Amino acid sequence: MEYRRRPQFWRVISSNDSDGRIKVIGGEYVEALLVSPKHIPFKNLEFLQNQGFLVSVSNENEIQVWDLGQRQVASSIKWESNITAFKAIHGTSYMYLGDEHGMVYVLKYDADQRKLTNLPYYVPRNVIAEEAGISSPNHPSVVGVLPQPCSQGNRVLIAYVNGLIVIWDVSDDKVVLVRGNKDLQLQGETASGSPENKNLEVSDCVSESDKVEKEISSLCWASNDGSILAVGYVDGDIMFWAVPTATSKNNQQASKSHKNVVKLQLSSGEKRLPVIVLHWSENQSHSARGCKIFFYGGDQIGSKETLTILDLEWPSGIESLKCVSHVDITPNGSFADMVLFPTVGEMENGGSLLFVLTNPGQLLVYDDACLAAFNSQDEKKPCASSGQYVMPIPIVAPCMTVSKLSLVDRDGEFSKALSKIVSTAKLKAPHTPIRSSKKWPLTGGIPSRLPEAADYEVERVYMAGYQDGSVRMWDATYPALSLIFVLGAEIYGKVPGIDIAGASAPVSALEICSFTQSVAIGNECGMVCLFKLTGTSNEMSFNIVTETEKKVHTLHQADGPQCMALFSLFSSPVCLLQSTEFGNRLAVGFKCGRVAMLDVGTSSVLFITDSLSRSNCSVSSLAMISFTDTNTLINNSKESTSMSLNDGEKGLVFIMTRDAYLAVLDGRTGHMVSSQSIPQKKESSAISMYILGKSFLLWIRK
Repeated sequence: MEYRRRPQFWRVISSNDSDGRIKVIGGEYVEALLVSPKHIPFKNLEFLQNQGFLVSVSNENEIQVWDLGQRQVASSIKWESNITAFKAIHGTSYMYLGDEHGMVYVLKYDADQRKLTNLPYYVPRNVIAEEAGISSPNHPSVVGVLPQPCSQGNRVLIAYVNGLIVIWDVSDDKVVLVRGNKDLQLQGETASGSPENKNLEVSDCVSESDKVEKEISSLCWASNDGSILAVGYVDGDIMFWAVPTATSKNNQQASKSHKNVVKLQLSSGEKRLPVIVLHWSENQSHSARGCKIFFYGGDQIGSKETLTILDLEWPSGIESLKCVSHVDITPNGSFADMVLFPTVGEMENGGSLLFVLTNPGQLLVYDDACLAAFNSQDEKKPCASSGQYVMPIPIVAPCMTVSKLSLVDRDGEFSKALSKIVSTAKLKAPHTPIRSSKKWPLTGGIPSRLPEAADYEVERVYMAGYQDGSVRMWDATYPALSLIFVLGAEIYGKVPGIDIAGASAPVSALEICSFTQSVAIGNECGMVCLFKLTGTSNEMSFNIVTETEKKVHTLHQADGPQCMALFSLFSSPVCLLQSTEFGNRLAVGFKCGRVAMLDVGTSSVLFITDSLSRSNCSVSSLAMISFTDTNTLINNSKESTSMSLNDGEKGLVFIMTRDAYLAVLDGRTGHMVSSQSIPQKKESSAISMYILGKSFLLWIRK
């Protein structure tokens, strides 16, 4: 997970999935899903600050530069060796790359030429090996590369897996500092500010485990000037190293000081979790000699999964380091990553926002007030000012089963009615999952204000049906979707005095008609429910229609969506719904291969066919056309049947089943007009059918 700050205080955050997708979330209407050509995970994500580019490193060591404006890969390089460390230099288009052989290279992205280049400059590992006293052929891999703050880009800290830490001067091409396991002459005092019942301690002696090689697993700077380095180890320890800065008067004297490292140990257990994530933020509540450390790991193996936050001070130098407070956060789900945001704008208070990413794909946020509340709680209870990022379109909770995107005539009455509802809904809808007065800092595709255009009209709507029987509708005129309706199964599932079994079954089909301003919902129990979306408060008839009878109930319904009729003809799941152009009739395709034609105005059944497929395959596609003279199209068919249509609306229903059986029916009587079995390849299925004009039929199979 990675973030960047932009001018105008926009925030952008990115995270990646295991199949090569990158989710980018930012300010209002800033939300994108980047899909890599290769569906493989990424191990590094880095923004090129304020330049509109994101750099990713895949598990196959391919470096990709994403153009966020174009939402595509602008340039890429396939690296030959395994990339073990990667860091973009803040405010530039340069990047450091460390590999498994101990080499550190420099890359540059040229935005004008849209080209990523490996520059000739590199950090020679033979020089590092000579200074560190190690064998060059067995040089350890690089695990971290950090440009040193306040060095104008002239210094870079390189960490190796075997515990070796080196500061390299880029301008002078020389080693400034070498530290490692041999320098673990720990100085300090036992922490006096730690809360009781915590095992955290600052060690003042070298343990037996410190005499062996300690492997580095994470690192970060712990001061603004780059004088303190925090390093996490595989054995669960955290070391704080005092290192010379670029402005130090006597770097040589500072590098020889033996009071240069202290150890933090979270647990006294013999086997502890590696410190795999390590971040810091400046502590505004204390003097300049202090910070907050955020890390995952270090606790005893088998202990409860927590993210730990330490408030540290070193009033008279690193040897006086002590812990002021200790907070453990139990994430909602399995921990994946974390990132810190400096608070800006309306939320500015000199602190930080903590974002925690957990599996499966949950994003949680904690502000300073929330973290302070944890200190005063005896038990780890949920914090009132923390929150979970709310997806504009829920997919998993509840589970989405079907969806549909529909066009709406912006000059029609339906668009005008929806526009009024959208305006009201946007004013009332919560735009943040945080249950306090503070705003969620990343709005992404969730709009936080109304469109400014005075003539704004709804042009597209997106509907989704769910496993719990509910249906949601969004305004999809712009990429940032706005919720309009939530149609719960309880609207038609709790008619007074009537128990409608199966009303809450998973939704399996949807259809919307702009002309009648209505929605049809089909479910897996074979039910079809008709809703009037723009009804007014009044008594109205609610019709329940079965294969054998029709019952009419009078209900008093409030303004908004109103249930007009419920059809329960048989128990086969509804596969497809298709209305005529003016919405007065609705064709229903069932999994058993049967088709029913419903009269919407009278809430009646015009006809029900037998199974059209010889093998009882489900209906895979439906299409209807209406015209004044159907004889023209009928006579053009080679297998046409002589027929006479009655006066009134004339039309044909085209039906295709999954075994590629095509049937054409009279839209009023259900009489067969034409039929044909289309030859198919073995193990293939017909999945879709389209009418092109009034003379051509297109079908698609898989």
